[in-house]
Amino acid sequence: MKSASAIKAILFDKDGTLIDFEATWGPVNQQVGLLAAGGKAELSKIILDRCGVDAATGKTRAESPLAIAAADEIADALMEAGSRLSKTELVDGLHTLFADAARSAVALTDLPALFTALKSQGLGLGIASSDSRQAVAETVNIFGLNSLVDFHCGYDSGFGPKPESGMIHAFCAAVELEPHQIAMVGDSTHDLKMGKAAGAGLTIGVLTGTGTWETLRDFADVLIPSIADLPALLAVKHG
Repeated sequence: MKSASAIKAILFDKDGTLIDFEATWGPVNQQVGLLAAGGKAELSKIILDRCGVDAATGKTRAESPLAIAAADEIADALMEAGSRLSKTELVDGLHTLFADAARSAVALTDLPALFTALKSQGLGLGIASSDSRQAVAETVNIFGLNSLVDFHCGYDSGFGPKPESGMIHAFCAAVELEPHQIAMVGDSTHDLKMGKAAGAGLTIGVLTGTGTWETLRDFADVLIPSIADLPALLAVKHG
């Protein structure tokens, strides 16, 4: 494993990394299906299955559009899966649903405590999501992270989508560091591929989202159960 000793900042994915994916997004995805299907329950099931929600379990499959894609990409997938709504109608509807989701998000751990512990060791902290910048900002505000986060962005912040490297370069500019000095933490290959593309010093996969050991192992320098394990990994005193 690469050494964590040179890491001076951490960029986090949001959903599945900081936020419990199924608890937060499971109900939202059902609403997405009904939106795309014009309220028709059977068509909604078909569309959701084609876009990544397992019909038998209700769980979101790793690497599927509803697991990793941004709103405009999800809209394309919904249309391909059978939605008769226009892309504009879908994107507008998705933004509304996703903004509501931010207000009912379930954290995977005590985020203020974790971020305070990391920040106290001089680490820069950021959040980069495939959700909208509005939803990310609302999440930061809801969980009281405003004074602890140096940077946050969404797919529509102007830095390009994951797995392109733009979000990481923007974070590096904000904290005045080079990519090799930062760690990228996420639950999907999009997160980790972004880290690799930018030359991040460490790519850390977490197993709290839709990603699995099998899907993440080839892109992660290290895999940990959750972000709660970061202090031990980085030798940070927590609590």
